[in-house]
Amino acid sequence: MNDFSRRKLLKATAVAGAGAVVAQGVTTAEAHGASAVSEPPKHTKCPPAKLTGRIVRPDNAGYTEARLGWDQLFSHYPLVIVFAQNTQDVVNALTWSRQNDVAVRVRSGRHSLEGWSNVDNGLVIDISELKSVHIDSGARIATVGAGLSQLEAVTTLAEQNFAVTTGTEGTVGLSGATLGGGFGFLTRWLGMACDSLIGAEIVVAEGDECAKVVKVDPHNNQDLLWALRGAGNGNFGIVTSLTYRVAPLKSVTYLQATWTGIGDLRRLFDTYQRTAPYLDDRLGTQLEIHRNQIFLFGVLAEGTPAEAKKLLEPLLSIDSPQVAVQVGNWGDVYSGFQIPTADEPANWKFYSQFTRKPFPSKAIDVIVSFMQDAPTDDSNFFAQAFGGAVRKSPRGGTAFPHRDALFYSEPGAGWGTRSDEPGVCDPLTPQAQAWIAEFSLALRPYVDGAYVNVPNVGMQDWETAYWGSNFDRLRTIKAEYDPHNVFKYEQSIPPAS
Repeated sequence: MNDFSRRKLLKATAVAGAGAVVAQGVTTAEAHGASAVSEPPKHTKCPPAKLTGRIVRPDNAGYTEARLGWDQLFSHYPLVIVFAQNTQDVVNALTWSRQNDVAVRVRSGRHSLEGWSNVDNGLVIDISELKSVHIDSGARIATVGAGLSQLEAVTTLAEQNFAVTTGTEGTVGLSGATLGGGFGFLTRWLGMACDSLIGAEIVVAEGDECAKVVKVDPHNNQDLLWALRGAGNGNFGIVTSLTYRVAPLKSVTYLQATWTGIGDLRRLFDTYQRTAPYLDDRLGTQLEIHRNQIFLFGVLAEGTPAEAKKLLEPLLSIDSPQVAVQVGNWGDVYSGFQIPTADEPANWKFYSQFTRKPFPSKAIDVIVSFMQDAPTDDSNFFAQAFGGAVRKSPRGGTAFPHRDALFYSEPGAGWGTRSDEPGVCDPLTPQAQAWIAEFSLALRPYVDGAYVNVPNVGMQDWETAYWGSNFDRLRTIKAEYDPHNVFKYEQSIPPAS
């Protein structure tokens, strides 16, 4: 068996059982060591706000763990971190930040890939402990706290044989993934994660110094619902709960094929891009390339191993890959291919890109060339087929603009050892960053657009790369709900003037 997979999250064979499960009806976690801190406000339009919830400051014992994100390439030192235990804690924290002129950032799963969910000398509002779950089986609607991870969401829904689209990495926050679009193995069958989003509770700025709770659904604040379906996290406010329309799903077939070496890469990639986007919509796939192995992952909803193998025969017939198949509950399968964060590299850098036409041979040659010189075994290039339900926008539409893509792809570099004291320059950092930057540049003639959930701080035309022609409408909505640009970071949406 191997232990290489997309960001080291998929094993050679999926096994049932492991993973955190949130029981239906569980309420938000109780505060441990919760405290309230009062500061003198700079304004008097709102009552003086107090920070409530689980509060962590630099002099607290748990500060180091609380401030670190998944990608240790970034290391920030916030003034205070508030782990909200309920929506009122979020309202209080946002009001306090405004009254005291303190920069604020929003965090859930800590997977912000440019470190933008954290900030030096500012306030981090962490909603990861908002884990309430309510499932209406008859109506096929689930309302969940925005702090659920993707693993918690998948396993909880699967206990009642339901599903929504999520990404493959279980520790990623469900809310962040959904609000940027969200795609994974169920995308071609159920559409983007944001397509199933039918409602939300969001805390927004009000007036000069206050905050309020806004309900969003197809009948209330429809423009904001449209924006939350793909604009990205932390642009308009702080989402505290999400409501999804869920789909019945009793079982899946999970298939992994492994090729040793990358000698078959040209044939495999060309075959993949010309077949995978057009197969049965129930089949979601990823092709992942490392410097010494190639993997094909497939999930067939409500299908059999024989069906999966037949659909993927054009790829499985190339050379003689090792093939492993599992049939089971989606929650068990999903749990089985997760790898603990502690076992992953400390540092990561990715470039996101969409493709609307098949890569010509020159583009595939670029992939071959760069993967042969990848800086580590964890570094990879992967592609995920689109098509199917991705091309169908839900009622009310979404801000996600890349529905006509043939596939999504992403070169990624992973390196370094995790530590409680990140920030020391790893000797591989210059090599890894140069490799992926040059890799992305070489592919630029063959790709179009980028994914807001996988941002690039150096991108010049990021506004249109992430949102295309939707950017002006997003700015108008921003001006309505956040005219003072309270929710601001390096590539946030600015309000229309």
